[in-house]
Amino acid sequence: MESSNRKIMTRLPETKKVTLMTFAGKYRFLTGTGCVLSGISSVVALAPYLCMWNVVKEVVLNWNTGLDGRSLVHWGWLAVASSLISMLFYYGALMCTHFSAFRTARNMKTAALHHLTRLPIGYFKQEGSGKLRRIIDDGAGQTETYLAHRLPDLAGAIVTPVAVLVLLLVFDWRFGLISLVPMGVGVFFLSRMMGTGMAECMRQYQNALEDMNNEAVEYVRGIPVVKTFQQSIFSFKSFHDSILRYRDWAVNYTISLRIPMCAYTVSINGIFAILIPAGILLIGDISRGASYTAAALDIIFYILFSPICVAMMDKIMWTSENTMAAKDAMNRVLKILKEEPLSEPPAPKKPKDYTIQFQDVTFSYRKGGIAALDKVSLTVPQGATAAVVGASGSGKTTLVSLIPRFFDVNGGSITIGGIDVREISTEELMKMVSFVFQDCHLFKDTLLNNIRAARPQAAEAEVRRALEAARCEDIIEKMPQGLHTVVGTKGVYLSGGEVQRIALARAILKDAPIVLLDEATAFADPDNEYLIQQGFEKLVEGKTVIMIAHRLSTVCRADRIFVMEKGRIAEEGSHNALLASGGLYARMWADYQRSVEWKVGGKA
Repeated sequence: MESSNRKIMTRLPETKKVTLMTFAGKYRFLTGTGCVLSGISSVVALAPYLCMWNVVKEVVLNWNTGLDGRSLVHWGWLAVASSLISMLFYYGALMCTHFSAFRTARNMKTAALHHLTRLPIGYFKQEGSGKLRRIIDDGAGQTETYLAHRLPDLAGAIVTPVAVLVLLLVFDWRFGLISLVPMGVGVFFLSRMMGTGMAECMRQYQNALEDMNNEAVEYVRGIPVVKTFQQSIFSFKSFHDSILRYRDWAVNYTISLRIPMCAYTVSINGIFAILIPAGILLIGDISRGASYTAAALDIIFYILFSPICVAMMDKIMWTSENTMAAKDAMNRVLKILKEEPLSEPPAPKKPKDYTIQFQDVTFSYRKGGIAALDKVSLTVPQGATAAVVGASGSGKTTLVSLIPRFFDVNGGSITIGGIDVREISTEELMKMVSFVFQDCHLFKDTLLNNIRAARPQAAEAEVRRALEAARCEDIIEKMPQGLHTVVGTKGVYLSGGEVQRIALARAILKDAPIVLLDEATAFADPDNEYLIQQGFEKLVEGKTVIMIAHRLSTVCRADRIFVMEKGRIAEEGSHNALLASGGLYARMWADYQRSVEWKVGGKA
């Protein structure tokens, strides 16, 4: 089965027209079988109504002369038998479609997740984890529901009108045509709701849900920032705005469907309003030469079949809506699958050393957008420590994120040991680089496994040495099960500074030759910051280090400092040389010194 999945995942990008059946693989025949069985079930399900009409017919024709009980029992058992046969066919249909639906949803998720592992990490920052989770999880769920339930129902809803139309016209073509009038009106209003505009509405609906879901995830993740800086909950304006946008869309959409939905409901449930008066007129028409009894029996037949017509129309309506939802969900998954993965070199190379060099690097996050980096050139020799400073939005984080190929450069090149990073395999590149970022995440797993994520084969003794180097002994001591405590359950949570220290231990365990630090002490209190700084000393021994920091005191001992401004390198040099030049760095240093001296009520 895994080989089948791999074939599907390999085939999808080159397939011209991808449908849900593409993901079903060899199980697609079960979907077709299920639809056929559902169609048979729908036709057989009409038999009990015919049996009931025959019972009524027997009663009406023979109530004066005496009823034949055996005939009534015959029709009753026939109704029961046909109902059971219909249920068995429908059960078989659902069994087939469920097997196919489960496999389709699984293959869809597998294909999307497999493809995500090949995409640059920057893609996840741009799209947002909440949005991607909803597309994959909820999208697969919608298609599963559609294939398992709605598609066989749709097959039945297509077959049933044909059989019903035959029955309606065979018994009495005049009553049949009269019964079709309300259904025709219902179809008209149904088309107004389910026409081409509905697909666009469904797309907008899913966009609104994704937007709200993504903002909710970011809101929850940002709560530590609110608590750290004592911000109001209303600082998360984007989350609030996404809820309001969804509300406005939902209200406006509902109002737009109010009239056609009411008209549709009245029309399909109004068959009696036309059928009974028409029946009275036809019965009263003596000249037609038919008996009152036969006409009354015809009316009873159409009264019995009216609920079938209503149920049939409702099923078509709900199935049409689910069809559009499933197509939209599949298209969103396909959009992920069409994202260009990181290109892997045909002949991967290994660098001779770990010197990092930028040569005229240009990069923008959107094609044709403002350049986040513009003709940046710099060199960080192997074993050196470089610091990147500058105002927010100057391009510091962008510069660091291009080294491990979170994104690929638009122009120029980035080399490690003289080898372009695009000529190094992704696996090899990830082994070379350790990250300690300001936004660190721990898995809902033991502390041991959280740290082992850097090197899964590491022994527990090695993990403990990394924890000691990162000064995390106090964290382990207070945990109920020590290193084997599961984070995120039973009230076990870590502060922002403690999470950063665990992330530091993870980086120490990995022992990669290149270390990237991005505001790694941003949310740490003074005690945690002191311990983190001690851990850094162990982490960076003999490594090529590039660090980003707003606190300029942390970069004074860097071998080289690069000052960025509007995506360019404005200045570079050692701390003392940059202070002596009296340029941008000197002004930043003076501002930093004043901020350190400042306290509430005046200067220290």
